[in-house]
This record gives sequence, structure tokens and C-alpha cells, in this order.
Amino acid sequence: MTFTAKILLLGSGELGREFVISAKRLGAYVVACDAYDNAPAMQVADAREVFSMLDGEKLRAAIETHQPDYVVPEVEAIRTEVLAEMEAKGVNIVPSARATQLTMNRDAIRDVAADELGLRTSVYSYAKNLEEVRAGAMKTGFPCIIKPVMSSSGKGQSTVRSDDELEGAWDYAVANMRGDRQRVIVEQFVDFDYEITLLTVRHKAKEGDGVSFCPPIGHRQERGDYQESWQPALMSDDAIAAAQDMARKVVNDLGGYGLFGVEFFVKGDEVIFSELSPRPHDTGMVTSVSQNLSEFDLHARAIMGLSIPEMIRARPSASAVILADQDSEKLTYSGLAAAMAEGADIRIFGKPTSRPYRRMGVALACAGSTDEARRIAKDAAGKVRISYGE
Repeated sequence: MTFTAKILLLGSGELGREFVISAKRLGAYVVACDAYDNAPAMQVADAREVFSMLDGEKLRAAIETHQPDYVVPEVEAIRTEVLAEMEAKGVNIVPSARATQLTMNRDAIRDVAADELGLRTSVYSYAKNLEEVRAGAMKTGFPCIIKPVMSSSGKGQSTVRSDDELEGAWDYAVANMRGDRQRVIVEQFVDFDYEITLLTVRHKAKEGDGVSFCPPIGHRQERGDYQESWQPALMSDDAIAAAQDMARKVVNDLGGYGLFGVEFFVKGDEVIFSELSPRPHDTGMVTSVSQNLSEFDLHARAIMGLSIPEMIRARPSASAVILADQDSEKLTYSGLAAAMAEGADIRIFGKPTSRPYRRMGVALACAGSTDEARRIAKDAAGKVRISYGE
């Protein structure tokens, strides 16, 4: 078999699915891994492995068996010490083992951003029990945000407005945290105008390393999880420059090559660092229609050492999620024709099971303005119907 690169993908959700498509267009051979079979990325990959990314022995065995050119994490919950061990033996971990270790936990990347790089962040503290949560809330004041240091898609996150709500928020965070560390971050509630994701690509350039930016992506969340996103988000030149400066500092510190999703709160021209993911970001699904090179194309190109445009532009576009509201293992979809009537594109992720609030698909739209694109995408998402069998 002839291929340009062999990739071991750790995590096979909807973002991994789109990445596999982009990588295979460049001639890569992809082995998709996840804790359950028939995950979205597995359906389009060349091969699959089913195991928990937190099982260090199986993770090591998968890397040693497949001998990939690149190991590409798509999820946060990974036995990162194994990645560090394999990197020391010459395995290319994307973007680097250090990046995966630091960003797997919100506390580690926050400490690097605030303490080592001097980036502006909100007031925060960590807690491993309810007593420390109460002490953290005294430091941040109310309202405050409580969320696990490791989770995904906003799981376990609460906005707390009084002392009476702290115990419930702690219990909710513990019930929804990933990994094996019982720890939360208690964070000041930032009175921001809006929040953005700045997709930042670190790549090989003609001279040394390069950093390129996509136009900022605005997004709206519920339950700590993104519901819609739009690009380009309207920002002042000063705010964009500040966000790019902070993003450049943090991705250069993390090193390696690939696409990073860097999140910021914005109030006027003030920009506050929030979080970072060293991989394609869910809010960046909009780039599938907004940019000539999607975030998945950019990630694949950067990983494989291929050229990245110095200037990346986007036409006014938006995405809106399609959510399940029941637990089911038998799913059917309808209403796609009506959803597409105004020109929207629908992506069904192919997840084999559903649960309440699980993302099952996304509606994408382009228009003359982001407001119009948002309207079309939201209307389209609302017309897709999920039927649940017994």
C-alpha cells in the first residue's frame, strides 16, 4: 500500500471524522481509535482500534503495533505520560507530548498562560473538595464558574450565584469530570461582551516556524457547550491584535505543528485568555463552509509539513448544532430536505447512540452577513428530526 503518511488518531468523534477526510485527501493512511466501536471517524478511516485512551498499556501497544508517522490526539482524556514516553523514543506526537499533557487539564494550561507567559486571565483557584470550593468562591466572588479541570463539551460546568449553590455545582462537576483526578477550577465570572475562538496554526515556514490565524469565530454556549458559531466575528483591530499576540505566545511555548483552538473573552478592546485545545475546535465546524481550507485541512497540512497560506479569509457563515433529547441505540433522521431549502448544508455525524444534549449533527450556512447566516443555520438545525427506536 502506498500512502504519504500513517496517522494514529486518538479519539474518533465528529471532529476526528472531518480530520480523517482531510488527511485522506492528502494521501494519508489513518487508524482511528476510540473507546467504542463504529465511532464517527472510524467510519471513514482505513483501520480502527477499540480501547480506552486512558488504558496506558493498550495505548502503548497501539503505537508500537502500527508504527505511525504521527500520533494525533482528538480527545483530552489520554494517558499522556505514555505519549511522553513514546515521544522520547522518536514517535511524533501532535503537536507535542508537552502540549497534550498541559492542555488535557485546565489547571496546567491556565498556569502556563498566567504564570509563565503573563497572559491576562480571570481570577481563579483550584479545589479538590467542597471546603476548597467555598474558599475559591470567596476569592473570585459571585457569580463564579465551577468546572472540572478535565472534561469535554462543557460537561460538569455551572454558573454559581450564591453560597447555597456551591455544593450542587461541586457534585455536578465531580459527576461529569473525565480522567482520574477529582479537581475543579473555580473561576471569576467575566462580564464579557462576547467570546471567540481564534484558530491558530503553527507550521513550518520558509524560514523557521510560522504562525497563521483564521478570522475570529464568535460562539454562543448553553450548559457550557457550544450551540452556534459564526465567522468572522466582529472585533476591533486592537482586540484582534491582542488576541493574536497572546495566541502566538502560547502556541510557540507549546511547540510542535498543528492547529490550536484558542478561546478568549472580549470586552471592548480588552481580551482575556480562557482556554486552549491543541486540535480542531468544535466551534470551528463553521470553517467547513466559510474558508477555502477548513480547520481540518489546516491541521492536516501543518502536521504533514505542507504549506499554509499566510492570509486565511472567511466569508460570512454560521453553524448551529443538532442535538438529541433521548437515550437511544436506534436512530433515524428526517427533515433534511426542508432543512436545506434555504441553502444550508447538513452534516450528520453518524454516532451510533444518542443521549440528551449529545451533538448528533450540525447545520452550516453562508450568507451576505453573519446575522443572516446564523438565522439560516438555526432554522435548518431546527427542521432536522431525530426518531428514537426502542
